[in-house]
Amino acid sequence: MTSYAKGGAPGGAGGGAGEVHKPLDAQELAHSFEEEAPPADLSPYAVEDWATAALFWFMAVVVFLQFFTRYALNDSLYWTEEIASYCLVALVFVGSAMCVRLSRHIQVDILFRFLPAGAARVLSTAVDLIRTAFFAYLTHLMWRFTEIVGEEAMVTIDLPKGLVYYTVVAGCALMFLRSLQVTVVNWRRGYSILERPEAFDGTGV
Repeated sequence: MTSYAKGGAPGGAGGGAGEVHKPLDAQELAHSFEEEAPPADLSPYAVEDWATAALFWFMAVVVFLQFFTRYALNDSLYWTEEIASYCLVALVFVGSAMCVRLSRHIQVDILFRFLPAGAARVLSTAVDLIRTAFFAYLTHLMWRFTEIVGEEAMVTIDLPKGLVYYTVVAGCALMFLRSLQVTVVNWRRGYSILERPEAFDGTGV
C-alpha cells in the first residue's frame, strides 16, 4: 500500500504543494483507522484548483440533466449537450494551470539520467524558459482569437461564446504565470523535477 501526504515534496511552486508517496504496510494501515483524523489543510490549494472543481461539478450537473431528461423523461433539454462541451473545454484549460503549478504534465526525463549535472541544469532551465514562452504566446493567440469570435452567439442559448473563450484565455494566462513561478522556484532550488524526479515522489531527497 501507499500513503499520500501533501506538502512534503519540494515540487510545487512555492516549495510545498507537492505530493509524497510513502510505502505503508498492513499494520500501519490498520493503526491509521484508529488515529484521529487531522484537521483539513486547504493551504496547498490555489485559485485554479477551486475553479477546476467548480467547473467540474457544474459540468457534472449539466451532464446529469442531459441524461435524466433524455432517458427518464424522454424529453431532452436541447442546450445541455452544447453547454457540457463548453464546460469541458474550459475545464481542460483551467485544470492545465493546476498541472503546470504541480509539474504534473507528461514529461520525458530519461535523457537527464545520462547527462552530467551541469548540462542537465542548462537543459532543464532551457525547458522551463521555452515552456513559459510557449504559454505566453498561447495566451496572446487565444486573446486575439477571442476578440474575433467572442461576440458570436452560442447555437442553443442566446449567450456570447466569449464566456467560454475568455475562460480559456484566463486558463492560458494562469499557465503562463504558474510556469514563470515554477521556473523561478527551480532556478533558486538548483534543480527541477526533470533532473531529480526522486525528490518529488518521496523516494529520495
